[in-house]
Amino acid sequence: MINVLKPFIVMLLILFSCALSANDKLDQTLDNFHQAASEADFERYFSLLAEESIFLGTDATERWTKQQFAEYVKPYFARGQGWTYVSTERNFSPIAGTNLVFFDELLENDNYGQCRGTGVLRLNNGQWQILQYNLSVMVPNQLAKSVVSLIQGKQ
Repeated sequence: MINVLKPFIVMLLILFSCALSANDKLDQTLDNFHQAASEADFERYFSLLAEESIFLGTDATERWTKQQFAEYVKPYFARGQGWTYVSTERNFSPIAGTNLVFFDELLENDNYGQCRGTGVLRLNNGQWQILQYNLSVMVPNQLAKSVVSLIQGKQ
């Protein structure tokens, strides 16, 4: 009986290790993205964004193409001023039959506290790149109405 199951067990182990390897590469891409931002490493940071990528920031006016975002970021990084977000939880949702993966992650930041990053990764020439990144500040439900009132008062 064990001899009959052995090929299936080996196949499952191979599939499991491939899945882990794929997730490791996805994790590595996002970890490198955050590390590059923390180190104000302009070249590495933007090499992880696809050419047609979109970055959505925490402000409603912050919807940038890669070029627009690079122009915004460059003076900060040139002064050595980056930003640090540390991922505390991350999920990947591959889209069957494509080279795309949705992700979401919880992040910690000294200024904004807990945030959420969501987006899409795309495998391009053997490299995972960020096609879209959306950074949002988490608002507890019990505070949402108060926060909305504050925002409406500023507009």
